[in-house]
Amino acid sequence: MPKKILTGVVVSDKPNKTITVLIERKYSHPVLKKVIKVRKKYNAHDEDNKYKTGDKVTIIESKPFSKNKKFQVMENSN
Repeated sequence: MPKKILTGVVVSDKPNKTITVLIERKYSHPVLKKVIKVRKKYNAHDEDNKYKTGDKVTIIESKPFSKNKKFQVMENSN
């Protein structure tokens, strides 16, 4: 199965070697046909602590680093 790749904005960089990324996606409701916007936060591993709040980043699924951290930063998406 291919690894999940997501793009979003860093909303927190407080923990050491961790960033919180907000992913926003849109989909059409199957019955109502209304476009719904869904936001979800993911914790991602940032080895060098180089990403700050507001940066646009791409994260990729990887082996679990901790209980909630199952992604790591792939690159900066500026």
